[in-house]
Formats: sequence, structure tokens, C-alpha cells
Amino acid sequence: MDSDVYSFALKNTLNELQNVCPDITHAFMFRENGEVVAGDMNTSEKTIVHVIDSFDAINEKAEAIGGIESLTFHGVDGTLTASRINDLYFVTVASEKADMKYMNTVTRILIPTILKLIDKINPTPIKNTPHNPINTEPQETDDELDEATHEPQERTAEHLEEPYLMHQRENQIEKSTPEPLLPEPIVNQLIVENLGGLLVPSDTVRIDNAMLSQWAELYEGKRIEEVEVESFGGKKLQCKVKPIKDSKYEGKGIIQIPEKIRTDLEINKGELVRVKPVVK
Repeated sequence: MDSDVYSFALKNTLNELQNVCPDITHAFMFRENGEVVAGDMNTSEKTIVHVIDSFDAINEKAEAIGGIESLTFHGVDGTLTASRINDLYFVTVASEKADMKYMNTVTRILIPTILKLIDKINPTPIKNTPHNPINTEPQETDDELDEATHEPQERTAEHLEEPYLMHQRENQIEKSTPEPLLPEPIVNQLIVENLGGLLVPSDTVRIDNAMLSQWAELYEGKRIEEVEVESFGGKKLQCKVKPIKDSKYEGKGIIQIPEKIRTDLEINKGELVRVKPVVK
């Protein structure tokens, strides 16, 4: 999408956000490199740049612990909140009377949803059609026209069958070529860890990103988006999969499972389950 259209859509979203949450006095977005993406109509670019400069100083000190996912500053006149959404930072400033719980609930649902909708828009490029197209087809000469008029070439049944038989042989060769066989899915035993939260999908589990990368390499770069989870009681369930966000669980053979899936599989925290990729 064109960057101007992208920014315009986000700016309108931020303005509408203030209608939903009147206690939000300022709202804007910027990238990690300092590029301003969008801001509401009440916030000047000078103010946004000033906040970004202060944020950069904090972010440099936080790089040692993996950067900033979210932060909150409580002041005398209000609260500033900054949170990371993909490659963007979303900042809001709210008055001291604001209901922060309500405001955070709205922004954490509305903004990511709008970003996904905008990213899905893929306008078809306009093709330029010339008004006076030039005829590039080869022209027949006078001699060729005479030959075509006075000495027509005789086409026999044998001549007509040759291209047809050749096409049939090509189809037979293509059909006889076997498709490459993929290796059998690897089964891993992982320890169940609870996965909860307000915006956590109930149909998605999380496992180590290194394991997802190994599977993708094993299956010739295929993206693994689903796994089959099986309890030792024999219950199986196919569900979506994403990498673990919390670095403390990386490399420890953990699978984070939301409550609904744990209930369906009749498993609890600390138990072992069998997990294998679903290759499509």
C-alpha cells in the first residue's frame, strides 16, 4: 500500500480512537528508526519528535535486555503509555481522570485489528494501455502471398497427427514423474505450560521458535502453521502454532497451551504431550 494512504488510514483511526476514548489527549505511531507514521490532529509533529528522542535514549539502555515491548509513565496531569505492535510503537497520552483499564482494552484490540485490515488491502496495479498500439506481427511478403494463393500446401493426416501425438507423449512423461516424498513428521515430547491472557487466542499453542525453524528446514522451507498435540491418554487435537514470546521458556522443551485446549485434551500443567508438525 502507498505510504501516504497507509498514514492517512492510521491518522483517521487515531482520531476516531479519541471519540471512543475522550480521555486520550494525544495518540501517534512511529517506527523504531524514528520515522513518524501517523498522529492525531491534536498532536503536533514537534511534540511527537520530542517524545521519540526521549524514547530513543531509553531504548538504547534497554537493548541489553531485548528492547522495549511496553512502558508507562505516570505524571501529575496524566499517563503516557507506549507499546510495540509488530514494527511500530503506539503511544497514547491520557488525562489523570482516564479509566486506564478500559482505555488499554480498547487500544489493544482496536489498533492491531486495524493494522491487520490495512495490511490485507492489496490494490491491483493499473496497467497503461497505449492509445495507438503498434502492430508487431510479421508481415507477409508479396512472394509469400503469391505462394499461399497459387500453391496451397497440402496437409495430410500424418502431418496433422504429429503435434497431437507429441503433446500426448509430453503429458505421459509429466504424469510418470513422481512427486518428491516428504519425510515422516517428527514427534517431539514437550512439557505443558499454561498460556493465558486477555488477547490470547484459544485455538493456538506456542512452542520454541528454534523447533519451528528445524521443521521448516526439514520440510524444504514449508511454513509450519499447525501442529497435532496428543496426550498420553490418547486424545489428539490439531491446532494453530506460533513461537513462544517469553525468552525464559526458549530451549526448555516447553509447549504453552491455552485453557480450552488443555480441557479438550484433559491435560494439566507439567504433563508431557506428543507434538508433531502438520505439513500441507
